[in-house]
Parts: sequence; C-alpha cells; structure tokens
Amino acid sequence: MKEQFIKELSTRYTFKGEKIVLGKAMLDREVMTDVEIGVPLKMINRHGLIAGATGTGKTKSLQTLAEQLSLNGVPTLLMDIKGDLSGLAKPGDHSNAKILERYKSLELTYNAQGFPVELLTISKEKGVRLRATVKEFGPILLSKILGLNDTQTSIISIIFKYCEDKNLPLINLSDLRKVLQYVTDHEEGKKDLVTHYGSIASSSLGAILRSIVTLEQQGASCFFGEPSFDPNDLLKFKDNLGVINIIRLTDIQNNPLFFSTFMLSLLTEIYQKFPEIGDQDKPKLAIFIDEAHLIFNEASKVLINQIETMVKLIRSKGVGLYFCTQVPGDVPEGILSQLGLKIQHALRGFTAKDKKEIDKAVENYPSSSYYKANELIQQLGIGEAFITSLDEKGIPTPLADTFMISPSSRMNILTETEIEEIVNDSYLVKKYEQNLETKGAFEILSESSNNNSTPKEQSDVSTKKTTSDQKKSTKDTSLFSTILNSAFVRDMGRTIVREGSKALFNALGVNKRRSSRKR
Repeated sequence: MKEQFIKELSTRYTFKGEKIVLGKAMLDREVMTDVEIGVPLKMINRHGLIAGATGTGKTKSLQTLAEQLSLNGVPTLLMDIKGDLSGLAKPGDHSNAKILERYKSLELTYNAQGFPVELLTISKEKGVRLRATVKEFGPILLSKILGLNDTQTSIISIIFKYCEDKNLPLINLSDLRKVLQYVTDHEEGKKDLVTHYGSIASSSLGAILRSIVTLEQQGASCFFGEPSFDPNDLLKFKDNLGVINIIRLTDIQNNPLFFSTFMLSLLTEIYQKFPEIGDQDKPKLAIFIDEAHLIFNEASKVLINQIETMVKLIRSKGVGLYFCTQVPGDVPEGILSQLGLKIQHALRGFTAKDKKEIDKAVENYPSSSYYKANELIQQLGIGEAFITSLDEKGIPTPLADTFMISPSSRMNILTETEIEEIVNDSYLVKKYEQNLETKGAFEILSESSNNNSTPKEQSDVSTKKTTSDQKKSTKDTSLFSTILNSAFVRDMGRTIVREGSKALFNALGVNKRRSSRKR
C-alpha cells in the first residue's frame, strides 16, 4: 500500500511547468519524503481556500503561499485583519529548534529570508493610502456600504446623475452630503431636482444623510478622496521577487460591511483596469483575504452575488483569489465551487454544528482509499493539512495529508520601528500621502450659495468668467459705436443744440434774427 501510495501521488503531483511547493505527503502519520505536494504555478489564478480551526496553522500556510509566489516573481495582495502578516518583511529564526526539526523530517534545508513588502492602509494606519472618489465607488456599491434599501439606492443613482449633469464632482463624502443638503433645503435645488428628475421624499433624503454621517463617524472619510489608488501599483518587483502588498485592516474589524464593500470595489477596479490575458505560465497577481467570514456574514444577497460574479470573471485577468477562514461553510457554495486549490487544516468536532461543518468539508474533497477523511480531519496536527489542487489540465489532484513547510520569513509581527523603516523607504507612500486640492461639489455649492446662483451658473462663472467679460466688453463697445454713428443720433444732436441755443438767447433777452438785421 505504501509503494502504491507513493507511486500514485508522485505521478499526480508531478508537473511539467513551474510549481509551488507546499510540503510532503503523509501516510499513517509518517512523512513520505519522496512525495512532494504542490500546485502548478499556472493554476494559481483558479482561486483557492485555506481553512481550519484557530491555532492550526492556516495563517502560516497563507504566509508560505505568499512567499512561494514572491520567489516565482508573482506579486501578491494580503488583507491582514489580525495584524500578524507584517513579519513577511523580515527573515525567520534560523535557529528555531521546532522549525529545524520540521525541515529535517521533510529532508529539506531551511533558509531564513525576508521579502519585499509594501504596507497599505484604508484608515489611519501607517502605509500607502488607498483611496477612491465617491464617483469611482459608484451609486450601487455606495448604497451597499450605507445599508440603503432599494428605494434609497434609486435616489442615490438619481443624485449621481444630477451631479454629472450639473458638473458637480463627487470626490469625498462631504461633497455627497452637501449635494443632498442642497436639494433638500435650498429652494432652487429642490425645484431643479423635481423639474428634471422627479419628486423625492425629503424623509428618504434625510435617511440617506444620516447614513452618511454614521459612515463618517466610522472613519470611512479616510478612504474617500484623491489621489485615487492605481491597482497597477500592486504589480511591483524588487530584486526579481514579487512585492507582497499587505493592507493593514486591524482597526476596521468592527465594520465588516465597509470591509466587504471596499474589497469588492477593489476587485472591480482591478478587473476594469487589468487587460485580458487568458491562461499564462504564471498569474499576474494573487489576492489573499484573511478572516473571509467578515465579508460574507453581514453581506446582502446582492453583494454576495456580485462577489461570486467577480470570482468567475477576474481569472481571465490573471488574478487568483484566496479566502482564508475557519470553516469552509463561511464561504458561499457558489464561490466554493469555483475554487481550485483547497488547504484544509484541522477542524474540531465539539458540537453538533461542528460535526456538520466537518461532514460538509469532507464532502468537498476527492474520495481517497488511503484516508478516513472525516476522522483524520479532526486529528491533523499544527502545520498539517489536507490538500487538493488542479493539475495542469485542470483535473483535481488526489487528497493528500500534507506535512507543510514553514514560512521562511518571521512568524511574528514587526516592531513599530521596523514598520517606520518600510514606510519611510516606500515611494508609493510619498505618491499617495498628499490630498489633492480638487474643487468638488462641496466647494462649488458653497460658492453658489454665497453668490446666490445655481450650481450650473456658478460652474459656468468659475470656468468661463474671463471669456464672458471679454465678450461683454467687445459687445458694449460695438453697440456704443453703432449708436454714436447712427443718422438718427446726429440729427437729434443738431436739434438739441439749435433749440438749446434759442432757449439760451431768449433767457438773455437777445433776439438773434433782429440783431443780424441791425448790423
């Protein structure tokens, strides 16, 4: 049985092209050093799942995957909820006895190594500022993050159209709030909205305004603004290694709806800006979403459907998505069915619900004559996992109980000093740290209120004032010249002079005609 196991799995896990090594297979608790378990590099864009109970090693598997991709020249994006992935920037402990013992069992050599890391943030954390304008976010995603109903979502769409027609740029939340206040409280704004777009209940506008204020209080104002982040800046390399981009999200754990909507907006932006490349020898980018249950627990059905659609489409852009969570049931079935690589760490069957999750997890794996999967899944040790992937033809590989390799980088967080060093050395931090002073709807409407003009009039004045003054001056001069040169004005002038002279002579007692005769 042992020889058959080695032969079968060695054959199925041998690939023609480059591959990522994850560990070596186990049988009856023994490491089979001849059976290397990995995944073809070209299949990374088929997405994946990393699951397991707390403390079983799933975050370290995520770290290992990111390292292996970097070594193969593939940039990655990691969404770090717990704040324990920053250690990728520094080498691991080459004297750690447990790590050395693990590599001895694998018959491999441990090489401690740090990787090029870029720290990003959508809040006030240190790092590259990720921002987008309200307009770029769009009415649908913005409505989701605001928790609006269908009627209120349609109103937001109307407001976006109104701003487009009136040349009112929606850059940040203040701009949107100002527009809503303008069409609610300003007579000219209310009249304009009703005339061209239909009547909107003030109560609905008020509800939307309250949702915006709540979102601002949750710190979302940091995300909306300019300059907008260019997703192409994720595709960087350093010393022939793919850069590992880590979004620090530790301070938004209590706002999962904002996190899920942000993630979808980022995926949408990537999909729109990345060209179609089809199947390549290696992916263009891999995205890892830690604590993925935060996305789906409070997401609406519409939002989940949008994420599922994006998972299906983004593969053609050369992008792989990887969800890291505790149990596979945290991820909707429609998304699970799209995943190629599955790394399943131990699950604990303490309750009836836990046992159902175990049965569900085992059902998603290929059947195996070598393992009793529903029993073994509860006995997997730390750093051990069930693995199945897709081979180069897209066929699922056999289930393999795998003794995982350890990360080469530090399995701990960076110090504040080390974080400062990375941030200070980043040219992307400097590129995105300054707010652009772009005139948005807030400034335009504030000016129009001061000048008692409509937004359209104010916009026209601000952009065409000089030209209008020049035209007015030319027109006035031309009209004045025409009047002076007209025959009517010349005759009227002579008449006024003649009659004025008579009046003056009469007043002085002088008879002009008589005086002439006397002479």
